[in-house]
Amino acid sequence: MSPGSRRRACANQVRIIGGRLRGRQLRFADLPGLRPTGDRIRETLFNWLQGRLYGRRCLDLFAGSGALGFETASRGAAEVVLLERDPAVVRGLRETARELGLVEVQIIQGDALRWLEAPARPFDVVFLDPPFGAGLLGRCLQRLASDGWLSADAWVYLEADASAGLPPLPAGWTLEREKRAGQVLYGLVRPRPIRDGG
Repeated sequence: MSPGSRRRACANQVRIIGGRLRGRQLRFADLPGLRPTGDRIRETLFNWLQGRLYGRRCLDLFAGSGALGFETASRGAAEVVLLERDPAVVRGLRETARELGLVEVQIIQGDALRWLEAPARPFDVVFLDPPFGAGLLGRCLQRLASDGWLSADAWVYLEADASAGLPPLPAGWTLEREKRAGQVLYGLVRPRPIRDGG
């Protein structure tokens, strides 16, 4: 393998940083726009979520490399649903889940907004890290707020381009934590799901 090939291979890997799979490397497809959440951000995020993952149902609407979802499974989530639109990325995620023996991880190929039009089932933790500049973050938040996708004590993680900032939150939602790392702005939100009749 040439030095350039080695650099590309290393660039297309992320490491699970905690839980029973700590230290395992995840390979992901070399595709434009695929931007895994970095180690430093993930470490902060999972410190925020400490004690809130074991036995929970978790959803990653823009799975990409799978770093957030596989990390969540490593830390004891009962069910993890990874949604990803690109078929090549989905194939890679399924192969990784098989290699790691993660039977609690379900990988679905589909578009996030269309998938959220299906009959809802509540999740305890939702990760929202869409492609920057696509205008998807606010639209997903509104759909999650109104369609019964969140449990009574749910948490939602947001990741956005720092230059654009986080979108307005649905009514009654609270931004509990917020940090910036380089060009990435990220935060943890405590939702109040909207119910019919107020």
